[in-house]
Amino acid sequence: MIDAPVEGAARTPKQIVEALDKYIVGQGKAKRAVAIALRNRYRRARVRTELRDEITPKNILMIGPTGVGKTEIARRLAGLVGAPFVKVEATKYTEVGYVGRDVESMVRDLVEAAIRTVLDERREEVAELAERQAVERLIDALHPETRAPGSGGGSNPFGAALGSIFGNFSGQPSQPAAPPIPPSPEHARVREQTRSEIERGFYDVRLIEIEVEETPNLPIGMIGGMDPSAGGADMGEMLGGILPKRKTQKRVTVADAKRIFTQEEANKLIDMDAVKREALRRAGEDGIIFIDEIDKVAGREGVRGADVSREGVQRDILPIVEGSTVNTKHGTIKTDHILFIAAGAFHMSKPSDLIPELQGRFPIRVELDSLTAEDFKTILTQPKNALIEQYKALLQTENVTLDFRDDAIAQIATFAMQVNDQSENIGARRLHTVLERVLEDISFDAPEASGTVTIDADYVRRRLADIVENADLSGYIL
Repeated sequence: MIDAPVEGAARTPKQIVEALDKYIVGQGKAKRAVAIALRNRYRRARVRTELRDEITPKNILMIGPTGVGKTEIARRLAGLVGAPFVKVEATKYTEVGYVGRDVESMVRDLVEAAIRTVLDERREEVAELAERQAVERLIDALHPETRAPGSGGGSNPFGAALGSIFGNFSGQPSQPAAPPIPPSPEHARVREQTRSEIERGFYDVRLIEIEVEETPNLPIGMIGGMDPSAGGADMGEMLGGILPKRKTQKRVTVADAKRIFTQEEANKLIDMDAVKREALRRAGEDGIIFIDEIDKVAGREGVRGADVSREGVQRDILPIVEGSTVNTKHGTIKTDHILFIAAGAFHMSKPSDLIPELQGRFPIRVELDSLTAEDFKTILTQPKNALIEQYKALLQTENVTLDFRDDAIAQIATFAMQVNDQSENIGARRLHTVLERVLEDISFDAPEASGTVTIDADYVRRRLADIVENADLSGYIL
């Protein structure tokens, strides 16, 4: 049987590139590579079962200077299909025996990201029912006299908790639950009227006292001193799920009470075991791990000093990329079908400096181009999250309208390119520093000023010319 593909994964490579074009300027080769990798996942889901497990993703190595869109391409790619995504820095991992994080933690971070995604989806699915139940609890708090008899419960919660584990804790034969008693017509009328008033927001600012459930936090620690993220058993968490939840009184507004009750009811409706199973499946089948700064660990044996652990980091990363089983506190996950995208500037090294085994695990290599002044002009104006539009929206909140002329945008792009050439090339991130300098006075005076401010090439030159021409000064300011 062929599994249904993830919604959004059915995009064609051309459609994927078109979607990436809305946010990322240029870099056509990199976009084509990731589009094919994403489409191959859709294709793999449709092949026959016996061959599906043999098809592994072709990992990608992106080579290019900082600020040209490497991370943004990977992040937007994951967002297109809602795939679990994490970005990690290769430099924070060190081989065993050195101070640093265990390389398997990148996979555990991916599982946690997947759980958050699935949990959000489940909450969305039960939101309507949870809100209805929360409203009923609010009505009980506002008009306790209308509460159905026996709804408050008088059972021993500790006995109920143990009974769920060991059977009938009390030793007495269990009695069938009595059928609910319908409310009287008057009570039904009051509840219906209150329900309508809550939905209209009539009670939103009224203060009420409610009982809030709190899971006991027992500082017992780990069994055997194991790391909980590595799959160790946390006794406090285990017993916290067995023991009855502690209830505390809080005085809050009805609006806050509705939010608290809705969250509690949603948690009751969600099967966390099913959430974890689905999250582990998604992370293993659809997950994307972006390993940045891979060039910083590109070193070989014989290097002394602080760089001694570089090759060790590569050898620790290798089994994760090759395919291994990682223990997490939510269960085990195989990394065979996770898509790994590594990136680095490779200014001081080259991809061939990586150990051969790791090179072989990144068969697709794409080189990203340095951005030109024309690219900067496009970045400033055309993407959906264009910088010019962001600044216009920010200052519009202060009733200041920015009018950027075309010659001003061209001048900003030229200055940004010039500073990148004179000092360190940080790509499109240079536009942030240049724009902040151009708009500094306007942003400072905006709360006391309003109206339209025209920004042309002369204004940009007055703000930046002296700094750009002085290379030493621009190195500090821009």
